[in-house]
Amino acid sequence: MRTLEDEELKSIQGGTDISASFITAIVRGVNAFLDIGRSLGTVIRRLASGNVCSVE
Repeated sequence: MRTLEDEELKSIQGGTDISASFITAIVRGVNAFLDIGRSLGTVIRRLASGNVCSVE
């Protein structure tokens, strides 16, 4: 294997690759955001309707 010169090293271009782990992380983040929204919506709906459990 030969050693690359400085000019050859400067001309190397890397590609962008979307891996499965990156897509999985994005999907999990979106799902977590949606779950928080559902929980918040449920709390608001229960508070507005007066359907909350009393702590005694």
